[in-house]
Amino acid sequence: MDIDNLLGDSRAASLPTKSAIYVWGYNQCGQTGRNEKECQLRIPKQLPPDLFGCPAGQNSRWLDIACGREHTAAVASDGSLFTWGANDFGQLGDGTEERRKHPTKVQQLETEFVKSVSCGAHCTAAIAEPRKNDGTIPTRRLWVWGQNQGSDFPRLFWGAFTPDTIICEVSCGAVHVVALSEEGLLQAWGYNEYGQLGRGFTCEGLQGGCVINGYAKFLDEAPELVKIIRVSCGEYHTAAISDKGEVYTWGLGSMGQLGHCSLQYGDKELLPRRVAALDGIIIQDISCGGVHTCAVTELGALYAWGGGQVGQLGLGPQNGFFSCIPSESDPFLKNIPALVIPKGVKLVACGHSHTLICTNDGRIHGWGYNSYGQAANEKSQYAWYPSPVDWYVGEVRKLAAGGGHSAVLTDACSLKELCEFRLADSITLSNASQIEDVASRTGSDALARLCERLKKSYMVGGEPLST
Repeated sequence: MDIDNLLGDSRAASLPTKSAIYVWGYNQCGQTGRNEKECQLRIPKQLPPDLFGCPAGQNSRWLDIACGREHTAAVASDGSLFTWGANDFGQLGDGTEERRKHPTKVQQLETEFVKSVSCGAHCTAAIAEPRKNDGTIPTRRLWVWGQNQGSDFPRLFWGAFTPDTIICEVSCGAVHVVALSEEGLLQAWGYNEYGQLGRGFTCEGLQGGCVINGYAKFLDEAPELVKIIRVSCGEYHTAAISDKGEVYTWGLGSMGQLGHCSLQYGDKELLPRRVAALDGIIIQDISCGGVHTCAVTELGALYAWGGGQVGQLGLGPQNGFFSCIPSESDPFLKNIPALVIPKGVKLVACGHSHTLICTNDGRIHGWGYNSYGQAANEKSQYAWYPSPVDWYVGEVRKLAAGGGHSAVLTDACSLKELCEFRLADSITLSNASQIEDVASRTGSDALARLCERLKKSYMVGGEPLST
């Protein structure tokens, strides 16, 4: 094999940088970005640049990836936003309600440089900077569209924030959205039937934006203002991390997804309340799923709590339901954060009923509902414990989990990784053994696993690697 031809001009680059997007799982609405008739794609496949209409060499890097219930969004290195999948509520931002199986650029944001994106059940939100700015326009503004957002096109949203507020993060739930300002303030809007807006009460109907101004550190003390640095929305609950590494949760808690030993308002918590079971543990990342929550500590430990009926906690089969009453027949309190992985976790993403993590050694593991292959390589309906997800190369930069599909953004930040990318693009059944040999001798573990799984898939009549 002529390795030099496969590598091309990569040796000329002093610091080669390239990205790849892999998407897999449920595909009924085209959310995996491909035209296949199958409703599921169990093998992570790279989306080629020409699928985005990008000439060779352009947008070779990706900045962000997000999965909604049945749609997907990605931010390219030139600040362009691409969306695809379901569009029943205008969540793709093109002014229509027609689904698309191929990524398409959101034209209404061409004057903006998009920095990050979040997908809810049927809406999308993006943080972007104006491409032309004379200094009078604030950087990092918020754009929203889709269900409950007032438009099928992206529109600027300030809500309760002043127009000069810089937005750092946004997260979308099933019917609510929360945005984080540079000052550490949270603003929430949408529906509030379960208290997911954190206002201290429930109400019916669509609610406008309002800043959350009370965080209960202790039950016997009045709520106080806390600086927030991270936020995540679940289906009907919300979680946030303070600048001290504390976790606050609120909203629906009927499955233990809030992590509290008891709830103040039946099955709900109406004000943000500190998760006391994590006292003394510094949390640096958090993600909310449909009815479960996961948190990563500064030391790389993973904690999970909430509903685990389909394995989304990674703790094995669980047949009981959430209970705060010790005398009930099922004493297992899944509302208490449980240590799932003691160390080595770098990233976490919770889908509706499945969970993905990336470890420090670059491996992705998943667990939970796996009917479409969204959580693990195995073809079982449930992945009860952390299971490896292969078929990708590069350094994992971002994980995303949706209703029934998943995505990963990987980068090549070194010459070795760039070579792996080039070799992975050229794998066929005839040269897989040769490339696997090269990968094994150079310590390219991900590439070697890719070759091995390709050969096995052909041996058992599985899905081919090509896109």
